[in-house]
Amino acid sequence: MKKILLLTDNEDLLHRFRALIQEKRLEDDSRFSFEYAFSFNNKTFIEKFRTTDWIKPLKVMDKVDYLSDRYSMIFSLHCKQIFPPELVTAVKCINIHPGLNPYNRGWFPQVFSIINSLPCGATIHEIDEQLDHGPIICQKEVKIEMWDTSLSAYKKILDTEIDLLREHLSKILNQEYETLTGGEGNLNLKKDFDSLCEIELDDRDSFRNHINKLRALTHGDYENAYFTDEAGNKIFLKIELKRGIE
Repeated sequence: MKKILLLTDNEDLLHRFRALIQEKRLEDDSRFSFEYAFSFNNKTFIEKFRTTDWIKPLKVMDKVDYLSDRYSMIFSLHCKQIFPPELVTAVKCINIHPGLNPYNRGWFPQVFSIINSLPCGATIHEIDEQLDHGPIICQKEVKIEMWDTSLSAYKKILDTEIDLLREHLSKILNQEYETLTGGEGNLNLKKDFDSLCEIELDDRDSFRNHINKLRALTHGDYENAYFTDEAGNKIFLKIELKRGIE
């Protein structure tokens, strides 16, 4: 029996993945056994799942030998940990990534796609030693409309990720798939996102670019975009967009 580990820090995707496993009756397939884990520093998950035994906290860097010996395949589904080279060379590791590789690899792909107009979407790929890199198994573009914010675009991407898993999961588990190379593309790190958040009040640009920056930084209740007043106070802001109905 092949032991499969799902590592995730996204509760919505965790439940949707488990529902997909049941939908495909993979829990009844004697060839596979599924286990679940989340990042060791995910305080929300630690509190929420402290009385359960079907999911556990895990620090990947400290458990490379354990993971390599125990599992045949490891899925990263919005897991906030980097897989070390020793792990990805020992075990088949699969990443479900909220971006259309190779465009805007790294942090918050939809944010940068709204700003730089590069394609956005979802990608399932093998993990190699680089960030959001490696042979592509499947992917699908998601169109970002002018009325989308980071949050609404992200929700569409999550739906697309589940659609891709629904279509390709069995082939991935059985390693009956072909891959393609997506090229190097571009990479955005956390520092690149942080530099976007501070709004310079005297910046001159088109309304299009100003609106794009604000909607790229609008993600529900998150406090991303801000400016600083004369007293040194941070003033947070976001934008509300509504599509008109003719």
